Amino acid sequence: MAIFRSGEVAQLSDVEIGEQLDKLRFELVRHNGKVAAGGATENPGQIRELRRTIARLLTEQTRRKAA
Repeated sequence: MAIFRSGEVAQLSDVEIGEQLDKLRFELVRHNGKVAAGGATENPGQIRELRRTIARLLTEQTRRKAA
């Protein structure tokens, strides 16, 4: 799992942003499924970081479309 900061996201191409979004969304679904089934994740803070990274990627994607 890769956690991207705003500066790193700005350096990615449009295709790379799309690919990373797919990977991170899949990982988030996997973690949420584990929690919903009554299990515990290894690192509960990881879910929060995944959500924030997805938001960063979506924000950059929207910013590029508007420009």
